[in-house]
Amino acid sequence: TWPSYRVPVILPQSTLNLDKPQFDAEARLEVVSPCGPACHKSSPLPTYEEVKHYLSYETLYANGSLTETEVGIYILSNSADGSQGKSRTKRQIYGYDSRFSIFGKDFLLNYPFSTSVKLSTGCTGTLVAEKHVLTAAHCIHDGKSYVKGAQKLRVGFLKPKHKDGSKGANITNSAMPEKMKFQWIRVKRTHVPKGWIKGNANDIGMDYDYALLELKKPHKRKFMKIGVSPPARHLPGGRIHFSGYDNDRPGNLVYRFCDVKDETYDLLYQQCDAQPGASGSGVYVRMWKRQNHKWERKIIGIFSGHQWVDMNGTPQDFNVAVRITPLKYAQICYWIKGNYLDCREG
Repeated sequence: TWPSYRVPVILPQSTLNLDKPQFDAEARLEVVSPCGPACHKSSPLPTYEEVKHYLSYETLYANGSLTETEVGIYILSNSADGSQGKSRTKRQIYGYDSRFSIFGKDFLLNYPFSTSVKLSTGCTGTLVAEKHVLTAAHCIHDGKSYVKGAQKLRVGFLKPKHKDGSKGANITNSAMPEKMKFQWIRVKRTHVPKGWIKGNANDIGMDYDYALLELKKPHKRKFMKIGVSPPARHLPGGRIHFSGYDNDRPGNLVYRFCDVKDETYDLLYQQCDAQPGASGSGVYVRMWKRQNHKWERKIIGIFSGHQWVDMNGTPQDFNVAVRITPLKYAQICYWIKGNYLDCREG
């Protein structure tokens, strides 16, 4: 059952205009940290002032202008710990590859797979409102600078490709997977938390590797709501699911599920098979919503990427997702709705 969370309130307090960014960073499709679960758990909790600073955010507009918004936090819940480190390319497939390529219009255009979209910088995103896409911050900003292409960022929606111009209503040859193409919508503005921008260099960044994109026009598809991440032991079967555009299977949407191996307040550690390109995918679970008497899928995290951890001299690797904590829920919900009154229940 989805637990009910009382969510804190995060409100903008002041907004400053910043210099236009350079857009000179290379888009990295994964982020790697040497600090594992034990290291994260032993990190000191940030102060109220630090959390306020980490949850302040930059907003990038399509015309290249940039603002920074300071926030206030009210009824503060437990806060965060975390870390971020240097890149190291290594395998992200654990034993037998358990990823499923999703083929066929019937699957790709149906919920929940239809909520997965591709970013023009190479990552994946998830539809979370009529005009909003949730993704990983590192797909847009490397911690020091915005990536090339962030100003002209576009979001791609898979659509069937019809050679003869027909609508494909009477094509029933199911042996042949239908060719799909991307239809692109421009992004109007992008929000990235300061915890990522400032923290990427000083070991708290991984916890804030998320960003929200606002599209220039509504996408007209069903979207998935965000929810506060329950403890791993409360997840059905202890499992999570996500779909993304892994770059070793170009043009395919790839679905996977796996067990959560460990968690900190801000991160989920799992060994879901994944390749770069899946970064930014919404991690979701399906649970019973008692108030509505129905099953509901919600996004409880954002897939960040690979972590290589030195466990007492024995290298161990995990894939990491950023959990949507009550604070992050309040922030992302406010970005989407612009009204904290609609963001009180996680």
